[in-house]
Amino acid sequence: MWDNIVLSGFADEIDPSLDEQIRVLKKLGMNHIEMRGVNGKGLVEYTLEEAKEIKKRLDAEGFALSSVGSPIGKIKITDDFEPHMELYKHTVDLAHLMEAKYIRMFSFFMPEGCEDYSPYKDEVMARLGKFVDYAKANDIILLHENEKDIYGDVASRCLEIQKNFYCDHFKAVFDFANFVQCKQDTLEAYEMMKPYVEYIHIKDARWDDASVVPPGTGDGHVAEILAKFKAAGYQGYLSLEPHLADFAGFAALEMNASQKKKLGGEEAFTLAHDSLVKIIEIGRASCRERV
Repeated sequence: MWDNIVLSGFADEIDPSLDEQIRVLKKLGMNHIEMRGVNGKGLVEYTLEEAKEIKKRLDAEGFALSSVGSPIGKIKITDDFEPHMELYKHTVDLAHLMEAKYIRMFSFFMPEGCEDYSPYKDEVMARLGKFVDYAKANDIILLHENEKDIYGDVASRCLEIQKNFYCDHFKAVFDFANFVQCKQDTLEAYEMMKPYVEYIHIKDARWDDASVVPPGTGDGHVAEILAKFKAAGYQGYLSLEPHLADFAGFAALEMNASQKKKLGGEEAFTLAHDSLVKIIEIGRASCRERV
């Protein structure tokens, strides 16, 4: 692709079955997964003993996790925090078992219909602080993802979070589509967030109706921003999160999931993969022409 870049993805969007996920990823020449769901349930729902069997299967097939695609921080800010903190601790244990140095996480859903997030800032920061302290003590890296309806939805609040917590154990995911769906210009978001980004999610969306579309066909400026990341020396993962199919568990990921997807899982994932490869190949050709 380009130097020091690895393709990964949310393989549960292909199929719930790990066997099927591996088959399709191998066909696409990939050997990394951002594991969220596997064999019909969330990775964080597995016991450590059960997860060992998943790890054995991955090892046997030459696969590794780029990140644990966890739901940590994806509860309401008004929900009881202590049970969630216990789930987080278990997720850290799972990440170590799976030899994943990253855990994708969020900054808590705001109350439905809420327009002013400021009354919840202190509680958000207090909860994130507990996550970060535990990450430091247990040698894991948290990746905060910008997401609709959470405190860190637009670039200004994502920046606020990073300025509070950015360190060796807390960094940012850049998600194009999620910014578009929050009416956040992604070029502006890139300029604000570029010092903090450790990991990139590849999906795109349209400004007018917030629909998710193949990378490079929406309003996320995917090609332009990837070129900027490359020029700035980005090294790491590009993780495909197509959201183009009605995959198992889609409705549970968003508070108001209503779009019905039409593509099958393998078809949707392959389309997203091929769209990204095309963007990278065009960018590479452009670089050669300038030389």
